[in-house]
Amino acid sequence: MQTSTGTTETENKWKFSQCFGDKGDSEDITEADIISAVEFDHTGDYLATGDKGGRVVLFERNESKKGCEYKFHTEFQSHEPEFDYLKSLEIEEKINKIKWCRRTNAAHFLLSTNDKTIKLWKVYERSLKVVHETNMAVDNGGFQPSRHLSLPKLSHQDTIVAAIPRKIYANAHAYHINSMSVNSDSETYISADDLRINLWNMDISEQSFNIVDIKPANMEELTEVITAAEFHPLHCNLLMYSSSKGTVKLADMRESALCDQNAKVFESCEDPNNRSFFSEIISSISDVKFSPDGRYILSRDYLTLKLWDVNMEKKPVKTINIHDNLRSSLCDLYENDCIFDKFETVFSGDGKSVMTGSYSNNFHIYDRDTLSETSLQADKGAFRAKRLGSAKNKMTMGGPRNGGMRGKRDESDSIDFNKKILHASWHPQENTIAVAATNNLFIFTE
Repeated sequence: MQTSTGTTETENKWKFSQCFGDKGDSEDITEADIISAVEFDHTGDYLATGDKGGRVVLFERNESKKGCEYKFHTEFQSHEPEFDYLKSLEIEEKINKIKWCRRTNAAHFLLSTNDKTIKLWKVYERSLKVVHETNMAVDNGGFQPSRHLSLPKLSHQDTIVAAIPRKIYANAHAYHINSMSVNSDSETYISADDLRINLWNMDISEQSFNIVDIKPANMEELTEVITAAEFHPLHCNLLMYSSSKGTVKLADMRESALCDQNAKVFESCEDPNNRSFFSEIISSISDVKFSPDGRYILSRDYLTLKLWDVNMEKKPVKTINIHDNLRSSLCDLYENDCIFDKFETVFSGDGKSVMTGSYSNNFHIYDRDTLSETSLQADKGAFRAKRLGSAKNKMTMGGPRNGGMRGKRDESDSIDFNKKILHASWHPQENTIAVAATNNLFIFTE
C-alpha cells in the first residue's frame, strides 16, 4: 500500500511540457481541426497527428532543448473527401489511424487511413536549387550571347520537407477501417474493418489477403463486429483482434488461411448484479494493445481497463475501473451518444505503466503492478488558472486508486462530456506522453 509520502512523490513526477494548437478553447473550432490520431515513431524522435480534415502533421524532437520537446516538422493533406457513386455514399477525409514504418534510410514512411483508403507516404528532405550561371550576358540593357561558353551551374537555395504518396491501397474494405498494424517483419501490415481483417504486403497495393472474416451468410444473424486489431510486437505470425462482445482473440496465421477459427479467446464473465440494458454496449472493446514484450494484452471498454496474460485466458490479471462513477448515468450517456465513445489505451515503453483517457480532458496513468494512479488534465484553461494560483483542484494528481475514486464521485456531476481524451501515444523509450484534446496536442513528461 502506498504511503502519503509516496503519493506526494507520484504527484511530482509528471508535468505539462508543451501544447500545439492554433486556436484556444473558443467555440469557433471547426470539425476539421479535431485531432483523430496520434502516433510516435519507433525512435520517439518524431510524432504524427491526423485530423478530421484529412491532414497529417509531423513534429520532430527539438535537439536544442534539454528536455523532451518537439517542434513542427511538416504538414500535408493525406486524404480528401470522396463519393462512392455505386453506393451513393460520402467517404469522409478524416484520418482514422496513422502507423509509422521502421526507418531504413533518410526518408520516413508512414501509413495513414480514412474509412476506405490506406496510403503509404514518403516524407523526406529535398534540396531546392537555382541556376547560378548561364550562357547569356547582360549588355546595354539586353541579353547577349557570352563570348565564353560556360555550363549552367546549380546552387543550393533551400531545403524543404516533401511528402509524396508511394502506394495507395484501395477497394479492399466494404466497411469502415477501424485499425491498422505494421508487422514486426516490416514487410506486411493488417487493416481491419467491422467484419474483416486483411493482410497486405507493403510493396503490393493491388491485392490483399483476407485472414479474418466474421461476416455471416445472412446479415440478420450478425451479433458482433471487429473493433480493433494488432500484430504481436515480436512474433510476425501472431495477431489479436477485439470485438463488440467484449472478447479478445489471439490468432496464429500459421494455423490456416482464415485464422479466426482456432484462436485463443480472452473473455471475462460479467457480474450478474451489474447486468443492464446497456451491458452489451459498455462491454464493447474500443482498443487493444500488446505490451512491448508481447506478454500482456491491454483492452479498454467503456468503463474498465483489463490486463490479460497471454498464457491465461480464463480471467484478466488486473481490472481497473475507469468510469465507475458513471454507471448510474448510463441512460443519459446513451441519449447523448457518449456511451459510444471509443477510448484508446497505451502501454509505456517499458511496459510497466498503462494509460487511457476520460472526460473533462482528463487522462489516467496506472502502475501495472500496484495500480497506483496518476490523473492529469490536458486543458489550457487549467494551466492558465494554475499560473494565477486558482487551480488547486483543477489538476488532480491522484495516488492510490481508492482515494482517486472518491474524488471522481464528488466531481461526477461536473464532468464535461464535450471534452474527452480519446487518442494518445506513449514515447517508446521515455516517459513522455502525447495527448490529443480536441484541436490541441499536449505533451506531458515525467
